Amino acid sequence: MATTTTKLILAAALVATAGCAKKRPDVLPPAPGGTEQVDPNAGQTGAVGTGVVPGSREDFMRSVSSDTVRFGLDMYDIDAEARAILDTQAQWLQRYPNVRITIEGHCDERGTREYNLALGDRRANAAKNYLAARGIDAGRITTISYGKERPAALGSDEASYAQNRRAVTVTIG
Repeated sequence: MATTTTKLILAAALVATAGCAKKRPDVLPPAPGGTEQVDPNAGQTGAVGTGVVPGSREDFMRSVSSDTVRFGLDMYDIDAEARAILDTQAQWLQRYPNVRITIEGHCDERGTREYNLALGDRRANAAKNYLAARGIDAGRITTISYGKERPAALGSDEASYAQNRRAVTVTIG
């Protein structure tokens, strides 16, 4: 009888702890590259021979120094290099006032999921606040944090970590 009671207690404990396990979501949001971009200037043409539509994602990528701002470990402050990148983005956004953007906050794989989501949010909002301070309407800017869920570089070394600590600006039309 003691063995049966012990087995029942162990089985109940296993069932209870299995219910507490973290579960990965079945479906993640689509990656930025998989979304179709809306053309805010349909029918217009870019510079002769380029085929790039003014105000499009391609025009943004061609016109700015980068769509990505990098951060130090556990940091979300905007340094001189980040300011230079965001200044070029602000200039482009001022030329195309109908284009909205999303700033994605990302982290490296170290730290808990919750910590990295919060840090990614602070990184995205730091970039948003800088652009707003440069005259871009904050209503045109949305932010999202992916934490460590969408690494740019796979690997567990400092070079990979450095590439993953970032805020990425994505035009949405």
